[in-house]
Amino acid sequence: MAPDPLFSQLLLVVLVLICLLLHIGWPDPRRPAPHTTAKPDQHRRKRPKEPKPFAGYMHKPICEACEQALDTRLQAPGSPPPMLILTRGRRRTVDTSRHFCPDHDCSYHGWLGRGNIRANGHPGGQPWRQLQCVSCQGYFSETTGTLFHGKRSAPALIVHVIACLAEGLGIRGTARVFELDPNTVLEWLVEAAEQLKAFSGYFLCELHLNQVQLDELYAVLSAVRAGGLSEAEAIERLSRSPHWVWTAIDPESKLLLSVQVGERTLAMAQAMLHQLTQLLAPGCVPLFLSDGYAHYLTAIVTHCGHWVQPPRRQATGPAPKPRWMPLPTLLYAQVIKTMRRRRLVRVSHRVVLGTLEAVQQGLAACGWQIQTAFVERLNLSLRQRVAAIGRRSATTCKGEEGLRQQLALFQVYHNFVLPHASLRQALAAPLPTHGTGSAKVWQPCTPAMAAGLTDHVWSLREVLRYRVPPRPQPQVA
Repeated sequence: MAPDPLFSQLLLVVLVLICLLLHIGWPDPRRPAPHTTAKPDQHRRKRPKEPKPFAGYMHKPICEACEQALDTRLQAPGSPPPMLILTRGRRRTVDTSRHFCPDHDCSYHGWLGRGNIRANGHPGGQPWRQLQCVSCQGYFSETTGTLFHGKRSAPALIVHVIACLAEGLGIRGTARVFELDPNTVLEWLVEAAEQLKAFSGYFLCELHLNQVQLDELYAVLSAVRAGGLSEAEAIERLSRSPHWVWTAIDPESKLLLSVQVGERTLAMAQAMLHQLTQLLAPGCVPLFLSDGYAHYLTAIVTHCGHWVQPPRRQATGPAPKPRWMPLPTLLYAQVIKTMRRRRLVRVSHRVVLGTLEAVQQGLAACGWQIQTAFVERLNLSLRQRVAAIGRRSATTCKGEEGLRQQLALFQVYHNFVLPHASLRQALAAPLPTHGTGSAKVWQPCTPAMAAGLTDHVWSLREVLRYRVPPRPQPQVA
């Protein structure tokens, strides 16, 4: 009898199923477990959120200005000369209290309002008066030491030229407007810059400040604008370019404290802080705010620090060496901005010196937070009013000295001449105007007025005519 093919196939399937059930259900022989040593639970070390306290420096950081003992503050002599009261002759009608004797051999040299200066008319029909020192019997013009001394051009023309430069017009553009030679405009700018530097140094002294904001910006180079460099090459060149403008501002009064030009290095940061400390009153330690530039910390601690002897940790052995530490009242915070593809993606704040509570308490008086908005707004004004560092200007920066001259003009124009809308003060009663306009309800105010350096808004002509004394004057009671 022949086997049935269907029965054979069913038998094969049954045998396969039995083998699978035996393989699954039959227990496997136990294998010896590998010998493992018990390890203690190792937790992942967490990075502390609070920054470590500043450990100080073993050696005081080097500042070239401090090493050379450069003190830019004007030193007052012991006592002024006696007051002269002339009883003979008619009563004086010309105010000479802002003039001083230019003769270095005279005992009244550099002293204002001592009664030794008298007017002597206009000899030869000249527009400027001639003055005489009664003490040394010397004669001099009232424009001595100013931009107008020895100039044949009209004073109004010189003032208008300097005003155009202060408002951001370039040298060649100003020369075309007034139909002058560009070298003449450049010569007036150089002379005005020297006078205005002395003007700022005379008024900006013994300042009592609560806050100082620091920042730096670069001047656009002509090669970058012309497209001769790639973006990477431009960044590399800008990093070592000497055309970096360092600025410092008092955010409360909007007073431009210092503006310098130099490389973006530690030496330049030291020079910037050295000049700032020369402007502050003795014992004044303001709150510093800046961006994340690392060299600011070293420069600030260099000029606002002292030697501290650390305590002993062991009873025996050599004593620890002293460290250069920041002053106990010094506060410093940074605003860290993260850029990605030339766009701002994150802003973080970091307290470097002091505590967050102390920094917030110092800013709470004005209702502010940790920020550098005021100095960044100042940078915008710089680019608008200084033609050499404008982003979209044909007058690109060519030389470091020329940039300093324009910045000296901007500093005085910003502090003393240009009123700020945020500083204006409401009048007690509206003042009627001479025309048909509405009554005047606001009193204009400049940063110098807000800082208490002056009591009125200066005109550019008044600034250029001011004779800067060589020494500070005593306070009249």
